[in-house]
Amino acid sequence: MHHIEVWMGTLSPIWVYVLVGTVIGIESMGVPLPGEITLVTASLLSVTTSVNPWLVAGAASAGAIAGDSVGYLIGRRGGRALLERVGRRFPKHFGPEHLAKAERAFQRWGVWAVFFGRFIALLRILAGPLAGALRVPYAKFLAANALGGIVWSFGTVFAIYSLGQVAEKWLKDFSWVALAAAVVAGAVTTLYLRRKAAAEARALKAESGKEPAATP
Repeated sequence: MHHIEVWMGTLSPIWVYVLVGTVIGIESMGVPLPGEITLVTASLLSVTTSVNPWLVAGAASAGAIAGDSVGYLIGRRGGRALLERVGRRFPKHFGPEHLAKAERAFQRWGVWAVFFGRFIALLRILAGPLAGALRVPYAKFLAANALGGIVWSFGTVFAIYSLGQVAEKWLKDFSWVALAAAVVAGAVTTLYLRRKAAAEARALKAESGKEPAATP
């Protein structure tokens, strides 16, 4: 993640927003991309650079809603057979156990699986295509999709942004405290060494001023 943050830090803010929306949008279509990592990285950049957290969250929301909608259309046209074919080709991400787990989530939560899926890595990728394959009514899907995308995007961005601001202020304050402590410690150490050197000098002078002892 550090390498991603360094690379994204070289981009202008507009390209950060474009990247966030694009990666999250493609991930929501059913392609396993690091959408959450991209969003978290952009959120961290908004703490220390000119990247705007509101625009990051807006780009993420737009990407999530649009990508899920495209994924829904793909799933509706291709059906479950398409998901199974993709699963056989990419078993690591879409194997039978992944598909079965996603279907159980839909059976348990219904259309709310689309909302909750935004917060779960597997469902974030499969929610749109699977909802389309299962013929979930698009109006219900869109409502859950939009609500989930907005809550996930804005919640993630501003949770990280707020924590980042607190951490930055704490670290800034800590740096001043550390500097003050270092100055005090340096002054105390210098004073101690000076006093010790002066005492040793007095002792040496007193010792040298004594008369040498008489030899028998």
